[in-house]
Amino acid sequence: MTSSHWDDQLAARYREFRYEFAERTLAGKSVVVAGGAGGLGAALVALLAREGAHVVCGYRSNHERAKSLAAAVKQQFGAEIQLVAGDILDAPVRQRYAEAVAAAGTPLAGVAIFPGDPARVKWEELTREAMEASLAANYTGPVLLARDLCEPMEKSDGGALVLLSTMQAVTPFEGSVNYAAPKAALVQAARILARQWRRVRVNVVAPGATVVGMAEASVSSGKYDAFVDKGTIARFGRPEDVARAVRFFLEPDNYVTGQVLVVDGGLTSRR
Repeated sequence: MTSSHWDDQLAARYREFRYEFAERTLAGKSVVVAGGAGGLGAALVALLAREGAHVVCGYRSNHERAKSLAAAVKQQFGAEIQLVAGDILDAPVRQRYAEAVAAAGTPLAGVAIFPGDPARVKWEELTREAMEASLAANYTGPVLLARDLCEPMEKSDGGALVLLSTMQAVTPFEGSVNYAAPKAALVQAARILARQWRRVRVNVVAPGATVVGMAEASVSSGKYDAFVDKGTIARFGRPEDVARAVRFFLEPDNYVTGQVLVVDGGLTSRR
């Protein structure tokens, strides 16, 4: 008995070693990069713009940096990116993201959510207010934006959601409770959404010690030097490393959902 899902033509093609490796599959489609003007998000914006995607780039408050990114993308790739300002915790801001997508006039293929806060408060100095602020920035805002943008995708042609967590969410690091715990909750939320949605694939990228973004202060201070000096990692992470990982999950025909990709050069497995 032959499977009702079997494709004889596809099978024949593979027997002849003929494969399809599509390129520029996001060209002409819209992708939202919330937090796209940040240290890590900007690299993804550049990568997507180079590919020909229509990028809706969100940022919280640094308008000058966002304008500089837009100008750089225009100069390097001849592409226009659409900027959306504001804190994704606020419902009107999330609505502006949705309106920007609608105004683009091209199908929404994916959403990558970078925003968060390093929440650097010492354990002995933690307060209720500090913990609630970290939860809001690192968990609540990203989940609410994911719901608002991806529910319409789930009800139409589907797509991809990529959430940004951290290596500290998957491996214990002393003193990181206030930051790591909400990011770990974000990982669990992604796994739940991957089961809940059938047309939207949901995955997580967890960066390690990178030279930009939330880890920049720690890396530049020498906090992680020992990991390179001892050969635990060959080098510190770069924004391009994270951008490529996120782009992999954004691939329209990707066959992966509910997974966490730790982009840390092996730090968490060797430390």
